[in-house]
Amino acid sequence: MHTCRDRKIRSTAVYSTPDRLAHHVTMADAAVHIGEAPPAESYLNMDRIIEAALRTKADAVHAGWGFLAENGAFARRVLDAGLTWIGPPPEVIARMGDKIEAKRIARAAQVR
Repeated sequence: MHTCRDRKIRSTAVYSTPDRLAHHVTMADAAVHIGEAPPAESYLNMDRIIEAALRTKADAVHAGWGFLAENGAFARRVLDAGLTWIGPPPEVIARMGDKIEAKRIARAAQVR
């Protein structure tokens, strides 16, 4: 959001009830409440996050850190909704999330 602000790009935050005064909420140009405290009712609810993006006419989604940031299915759903996903492609997220596959890829790339 700091980069968006520096570049005069509007940003929208999503938040759960306990986070209504969090830094990311006050830093954003707009904020959308997506649910109560349990993550399953807010930050892990893919439908609510995508609905918030569409309702606010967002162009892109950055999932932040944790929760859905490493979820290839969420990245795919964002793209399928016609939004830009800011992060690795869904296929890469899925491959890197599988430890055996990630190790195989690293060995093939001669990463030691």
